[in-house]
Amino acid sequence: MNYQGKSVLVLGMARSGEAVARLLHRLGAIVTVNDGSDNETLRHQAELLEGIGLKVVLGDHPLHLLDGCNLIVKNPGIKYDLQILVDAQKRHIPIVTEVEVAYAVTEAPIIGITGSNGKTTTTMLVDDMLQQAQIAHVVGGNVGTPLSDVVTNLDKKTWVVTELSSFQLKGTQTFRPRIGALINVYPTHLDYHHTMADYIASKQRLFVNQEHSDIAILNVDHPIIEALEHDNSATIWKVSTKHEVCPGVFVADGNLVAKVAMDADLLPILPVRDIFLRGDHNVENALVASAIALCVGASVDAIRVTLRTFKGVEHRLEFVREVNGITYFNNSKATNPQATWRALDSFHEPIVCILGGLERNDDLQVLLKPLQDHVKAVVTLGQSAKRMADLAKAAGISSVTIVDSIEDAVVQATKEAQQGDVVLLAPAAASWDMFASFEERGRIFKEAVHRL
Repeated sequence: MNYQGKSVLVLGMARSGEAVARLLHRLGAIVTVNDGSDNETLRHQAELLEGIGLKVVLGDHPLHLLDGCNLIVKNPGIKYDLQILVDAQKRHIPIVTEVEVAYAVTEAPIIGITGSNGKTTTTMLVDDMLQQAQIAHVVGGNVGTPLSDVVTNLDKKTWVVTELSSFQLKGTQTFRPRIGALINVYPTHLDYHHTMADYIASKQRLFVNQEHSDIAILNVDHPIIEALEHDNSATIWKVSTKHEVCPGVFVADGNLVAKVAMDADLLPILPVRDIFLRGDHNVENALVASAIALCVGASVDAIRVTLRTFKGVEHRLEFVREVNGITYFNNSKATNPQATWRALDSFHEPIVCILGGLERNDDLQVLLKPLQDHVKAVVTLGQSAKRMADLAKAAGISSVTIVDSIEDAVVQATKEAQQGDVVLLAPAAASWDMFASFEERGRIFKEAVHRL
């Protein structure tokens, strides 16, 4: 779309909303920013935007904002059943997310990375690999910096490494990454998507506009992802921990190896045991990141250095400290049962696990076996505290305690642990019942650990 003179409603003032509003204004659009909340922070942001000529409406979503509107750019987290969006769909007003606009204004090649779990770690692994290989790139998207803030003034030789959520992808129309990677798919965010079919379709939007000259990287250990191969026009690269794939990256005899063509020799990368990050899930992340880096042109040496030295991302199996022989890990980003299961499987030591948070009525049965195999005691909190406690008891764990705060959870977990044990925050639930974000939850956990 040529945005010059178009009337655009930006719905949601958060970081990506402000970034895309400023970008659209520079492109000549007539921009109105609307947020249903109204507080001092938003009013300050509104003053800045109004100062450059944008209109801002706070505290409500008046339907008259749709009059004459050519396009809505919505915050990814806003659900489509919001009344103003329901009315917009009836009026056939296009509704997109910020990444669609950012894509439309850049010629830089984009690497899109998505999955239920592991997106940020994989994105940052790719970032580090491309740094090691001295390949020009920037990083943006769901990882922290809105894509609208990083795509302007880039040339065609600078790669854009982009973490993308299902919420962002659901609101794309023409978005086409040169390389798209899907790490895994588990049942999550169903309060937003309502059905697995919609969730999968949103993830699949990463690939729908790709052409044969583009590359789709699929983790074929997941049957849902393997099925997507047949609906894809791109050149397929695969990754697997279970069997040989070509072209792709896989595990063979305990080693990460690559094969780029049927008549090519295997490229040894490194032994799995040399990957610094713990856990089988991080082997999958390493496979996907390595495949991306190879497709961009990074050397095996650059990939190898990253895998041996990259120490991870905050709130994702993050080592906090060791106290009296007890090791504390912050995995606040484990906001669904599958992420917690993968975290528990990353340790051989006995675990005291802190569980609980926002009640989304997720199926917790996937946690039964890892709790039985790895966990000696459980501390729960939040809306889902009782259901998590019942799950732990069903797993045969005799020491189960419900507490009111993260600080109390750390104290209680420390009482349950002994030398050689791990205390792990891996809630299996979102944070919004008690915290503004999983980052806040993780920071408070770490502060409590450092006070021990």
